[in-house]
Amino acid sequence: MADRRAKEGEEAAAEKDGTSAPGGPATGRAPHADEKKRPDVAIEPAETATPAKNGMRAKEEVAIPAPPAAGPWRSYKEIVSQLAGRIVEAQRPIRVLQALRWDDSVEEQFFKAKQREMPRVDAAYYEGVDLGFDPREKIEEFERIAHDIDGDLGERDAVGRIMTTTALEYRDVVHMLAARGTSRFYGWSRKLYGSPKDKFPDGRSTVRDLGQLLYGILTNVDEWSGALHAYSPTYARTIDATDAARQLGERLAEYFGDVHVPVEADKVILADAAAGSDYVKVRSGAKFSPRDIDILEVHEGWVHVATSLNGQAQPVAKWLAKGPPRTTAVQEGLAALLEMFTFRTYPRRARRLNDRVLAVDKAEDGASFLDVFEWFRTEGYEEDECFHNTRRIFRGGVVEGGAPFTKDACYCKGVVLNYAFVRSAIQHDRVDLVPFLFVGKVAHEDVPVLARRVADGVVKPPKYLPPMFRDLNGLAIWMAYSTFFSQLGGEAIAEHYARLFAAA
Repeated sequence: MADRRAKEGEEAAAEKDGTSAPGGPATGRAPHADEKKRPDVAIEPAETATPAKNGMRAKEEVAIPAPPAAGPWRSYKEIVSQLAGRIVEAQRPIRVLQALRWDDSVEEQFFKAKQREMPRVDAAYYEGVDLGFDPREKIEEFERIAHDIDGDLGERDAVGRIMTTTALEYRDVVHMLAARGTSRFYGWSRKLYGSPKDKFPDGRSTVRDLGQLLYGILTNVDEWSGALHAYSPTYARTIDATDAARQLGERLAEYFGDVHVPVEADKVILADAAAGSDYVKVRSGAKFSPRDIDILEVHEGWVHVATSLNGQAQPVAKWLAKGPPRTTAVQEGLAALLEMFTFRTYPRRARRLNDRVLAVDKAEDGASFLDVFEWFRTEGYEEDECFHNTRRIFRGGVVEGGAPFTKDACYCKGVVLNYAFVRSAIQHDRVDLVPFLFVGKVAHEDVPVLARRVADGVVKPPKYLPPMFRDLNGLAIWMAYSTFFSQLGGEAIAEHYARLFAAA
């Protein structure tokens, strides 16, 4: 009985002190006035410095504010990284060349008809080629991303403008793919990839002008060099796809060192070779020469794979790992330019790239699939090459003419624009910008913006660079002389040496 009275006395004393008895319920103390005004405040017991009579620390209540509705503070880099990640994720199911594929039966039917009937490829045909996503939903997704970029970064933010442009370009790619087999496809293609009718920055010369100038020169040089190469093992296509993949894989292992770049034969790809984000494929059934392996090393490896890996290494500027159409001229032009800088290209290779420009131009002006196929045949190509070259121009478009896929105009245009960019950077004492052509998939207007953001960690410098771009001294001297060469009088100089050759 005495024990029970003692326990009741302790409970009464505890209530008087504003605490609870050991193991008992929380006190019923009236809340503070401030707490009545804060329904979003959590009350949690905290230990005080005053010991209770039973030797344990007493408890009192403290206010913990609720998190803000906007969430925790985010740095600029966090915001950019999250928005860039959304772009990368949204574009993941888009596969342009896969969406434009022609089934093998199209080629079989074409040759069965003795190359006299148009391929049976139209809008109805493409309805059977699944895109892998709903175009309307994907368009809305990219528009939301663009809207959020403007909202989070502001329309005046330079990095934000690059990302907004990138997101809206992917939206337009979806528009283009949704219009396969119609003339609207060509409208979107021309907006995204350009046209042979486009002018260079001088405001006068067009891509078609370049193509027509090179046509005569490369045709003559090709005929001359072809005779020399006829019996050269360097140009003999005797290497099968499996062996070519092995040789190319060994070279890329040496170039990339710590990163494994798989190279394998593949029966699905249409081109002789194609680079992915971190791999290269060569076409099963194709034959390669030692010179072809040389070219694939620099074209697919040093440029396409390297820029993908440099882009994937970006913790913030993640969009640089992927290549929307606005980056195509830089990418393909760099790859072709590297073939020249390393002296690995040859006239027939250069002629193939240039002839594609002329083929796009002919198709834009109304030439049909049959017309362009026949033109390639008159240029001396084998019949299977004629078909593959012509298919590149008409995939996705209208085989009757007037609405081609214009991507192949980017190659030669890109060579000129990249050369001009490098030379201008050296002339204006901005050689520091040149390596950033390899920081990922970029357009020229992106480069100065990206170079400025290295200091604050928004962009990481490129790790994988070709030798002549790691040490720019030789390239700078070459470009310095080329500046004078371009001002040297053109026709007058040519006539001077023509008289010398004639006299001999």
